[in-house]
Amino acid sequence: EGLIEFYDSFKDMFEFFCKNTTIHGTIRLVCSDGNKMKTAFWTLLLLASFGMLYWQFALMFSQYWAYPVVLTMSMHSEPKMFPAITICNLDPYRFELVSEHLVQLDRMAEESVAFLYGINTSTNLFHMTDLSSTGNLSRSSFKLSHKFSLLRTSELNNRTGKRQSHVGFRLCNATGGNCFYKTYSSGMDAILEWYRFHYMNIMSQLPVIINISDHEEQIEDMVYSCQYDGEPCRPSDYVHFHHPVFGSCYTFNSKGTDSFWTATKPGVPYGLSLILRAEQKDHIPLLSTVAGVKVMIHNHNQTPFLEHEGFDIRPGIATTIGIQQDEVNRLGGNYGKCTTDGSDVNVKLLYNNSYTLQACLHSCFQHIMVRKCGCGYYYYPLPPGAEYCNYNKQPAWGHCFYQLYNRLRNHHLNCFDQCPKPCRESLYKVSAGTAKWPSSKSQDWIRQALRHQNGYNSTSNRLDIAKVTIFYKQLNYQSVNESPLLSDNLLLSSMGSQWSLWFGSSVLSVVEMFELLIDTLVLSLLFCYQRFKSKKT
Repeated sequence: EGLIEFYDSFKDMFEFFCKNTTIHGTIRLVCSDGNKMKTAFWTLLLLASFGMLYWQFALMFSQYWAYPVVLTMSMHSEPKMFPAITICNLDPYRFELVSEHLVQLDRMAEESVAFLYGINTSTNLFHMTDLSSTGNLSRSSFKLSHKFSLLRTSELNNRTGKRQSHVGFRLCNATGGNCFYKTYSSGMDAILEWYRFHYMNIMSQLPVIINISDHEEQIEDMVYSCQYDGEPCRPSDYVHFHHPVFGSCYTFNSKGTDSFWTATKPGVPYGLSLILRAEQKDHIPLLSTVAGVKVMIHNHNQTPFLEHEGFDIRPGIATTIGIQQDEVNRLGGNYGKCTTDGSDVNVKLLYNNSYTLQACLHSCFQHIMVRKCGCGYYYYPLPPGAEYCNYNKQPAWGHCFYQLYNRLRNHHLNCFDQCPKPCRESLYKVSAGTAKWPSSKSQDWIRQALRHQNGYNSTSNRLDIAKVTIFYKQLNYQSVNESPLLSDNLLLSSMGSQWSLWFGSSVLSVVEMFELLIDTLVLSLLFCYQRFKSKKT
């Protein structure tokens, strides 16, 4: 009894609690015991306050467990690394190993264009190479298939009531059934897609690893002048790769670790200035119908997906591109789906660079393609043990591919669920301005200087050089950060505010309520023990 205070009854315990607690209003239950109306009023009022309090608690916890976020924006100004810049000459190379098949494909394309539009094939639209003049023609067992010929179809437009013409080619599964037409309303789009489809089958004959430098021109043949921050570029500043559609490509500052590329000042004089050769050699004109240079600005150690991003530089034009960096930081975890470095993603990346959403989506699609179709899509890297699709070995791969790609485009594949966004990424906003270059007054001496220094020799009447300058407009950058709308501290603070609003008390009042519950439990056990003992006696 010296440790635990015993009460004679529950009434005594409740009266003691109401007279001594710090919760407002409870003492009115004792002081007004002579007036039953007031006692009932204060009892209902306290119960209503308890109900409102816990209703507010329920709303706060439901919002807290929804894990909402709020975006906070901040500005930072500091020297930073210049982004990676990728340029491509939009002139895919005609490899000698498959040159014979490419010449045959060009002839098929000419025949198809003549069939669809009545163009005379003697005009030699595609500048084909004479088979007799090629020295190292491929003699593989690969044969171009004539089953995928271009056809013209028509269907009734329900909206206009007129028949609409489409151009495309027919695709069937392995048993020859479930056929559909891959059609386009534009004949030009249909011919380009048809050509690319055959082109992928031809290029699958090439080895997976091939020394591109043995087949292509050096950077001096494409980049006549390169300067960054007023200093000439060095051979270590770029890496070379070949894109099957966009041709010979070079990435400047790909790693982002060289202090040479640190941006200390904004403005045109302190950016990257390039004089580029934009002349097409008409290697494969049906793959690249654009004349100019493809440019993409991206993060370091990131694979440039030129088919999804980037922009074209027009020949005969000086283009200045100002960039502004934005940084996005996502919370991840319960607050959203994102990944720090891709190590927690279920998709095995097929690219050797850092994680990006596009790299994950392409890798996911390629894994599904290999599993469903038995071969890989030529434009994406291969998983170990797989081979690229070839309709001589997999006659129905086109039917399988286009169906899978439509499901991916319509978000019916689970790739978008498996590939989260990076938790931290840098985005570049660009604004461009153009001017004619070289001008009519200066083009003669500029061409003479390029001819003397770079061996430039223009055999075309059209302009075939371009100038590009990429620079930071400002060194300050905007950081967009996600933060919890209801953090743990804010939740406790809101609960305390509600408790004070309805009862005018503090956290010690909560302890008093727990004390009342414990006393009630102890007194109940004691009464039960006494009753049990008296019955036994």
